[in-house]
Amino acid sequence: MTELSHLHDTPDETLMLMMAGRHEEALRELHRRYSRLLYGLGGRMLRQPDDVDSCVQDAFMNAWKHAARFDPTRAKVKTWLVSIAHHRFLQQLRDRPDTALELEDWDQPTAAADPADRIMAQQAVGALDVSQRHLVELMYYRGYTHSELATLTGLPLGTVKSRLRTALDHMRSALGSEGGERT
Repeated sequence: MTELSHLHDTPDETLMLMMAGRHEEALRELHRRYSRLLYGLGGRMLRQPDDVDSCVQDAFMNAWKHAARFDPTRAKVKTWLVSIAHHRFLQQLRDRPDTALELEDWDQPTAAADPADRIMAQQAVGALDVSQRHLVELMYYRGYTHSELATLTGLPLGTVKSRLRTALDHMRSALGSEGGERT
């Protein structure tokens, strides 16, 4: 445990290099930093604790296996981990039998892992207009693809992509240039 205590101040990017070198303590430290965030996102998307647990563990195992591929010029470690987990959550949703949930069911408050992350996310989503928010929620929390959103909303595919890009830009601006990152 003493070995881990010195990693608390280690930058995420250094931990990724250590993980690429197969240092398990680096994986444990990244898990300590970001598992609550991933569990919060998974809980909102999947709503089944066993599925969330399995997907979060899969996400960290994928990060472990592919740590050498991490490129700090393309994303921050937190963003990279969230992306891996998000893709795993979406796959889990796609693998489930079709069960309809009303959008309101997805909007129910959930316990966030980190209150600051939850507040920042709410502010970013709150900065969107109603139509942008609807598209973002359908895509990120319900797992619809761009094509499925076009069919569902009756909008042209290019319009869906453009509106989502604009929405994400607004959210990024609302979060500030750092995106709320903590290292």
